Amino acid sequence: MALIYVVEDDKSIQEIETFALTNVGYRVEGFLCASEFYEAIDRELPDLILMDVMLPDEDGLSIVKKLRMRRDTVTVPVIMVTAKTTELDKVKGLDIGADDYITKPFGVMELISRVKAMLRRSARPEEKEKILRLGNVVLDSEKHAVYVNDTPCELTYKEYELLKLLMTNAGIVTTREVILDRIWGIDFEGESRTLDMHIKTLRQKLKEEGSLIKTVRNVGYIMNT
Repeated sequence: MALIYVVEDDKSIQEIETFALTNVGYRVEGFLCASEFYEAIDRELPDLILMDVMLPDEDGLSIVKKLRMRRDTVTVPVIMVTAKTTELDKVKGLDIGADDYITKPFGVMELISRVKAMLRRSARPEEKEKILRLGNVVLDSEKHAVYVNDTPCELTYKEYELLKLLMTNAGIVTTREVILDRIWGIDFEGESRTLDMHIKTLRQKLKEEGSLIKTVRNVGYIMNT
């Protein structure tokens, strides 16, 4: 049974989220502030985090940024829950490591759908190829680790899945539609700008090997040497 942490300072919204997710079979723990959340995550890692942006003691973006710097939480999926609706706010959250976002007010079915899609994609099925290599990039799916020039490369869950998809299809153009479907799922309704931002940050983290990821204008992306 998947464990979900809900970090939300509005008690009524937290209760709605907790009730909805518990009702479909998940274990849910709620937190009203960052300090409570940090104590819990040191005790037990969740399978997914719903993170409000505006909290009394620390904003959600800052929390996510810290999670992506910790080795034990770098790949834990995070869905931002925010009242902010501008593209800039959404892109900022995705850029610092969030995997998806949902804007208040939201419907219960939308919440459940996004959570299910994220958990489905964060599961680690058995894979035929445990290690993928391209140039100086090595992806070890068994260890869920990426190395560039033999140096560990810390990626968010979405960045890792995006890299794995491109490396699995090395030498073949992967369309934007296929990437959005495989990585974000058919429930994903975000702008294609989200994909562009993830490609940008992935290239940056791969450093000189980021040039292996090439843009095929109006089609998608291809990764080759």
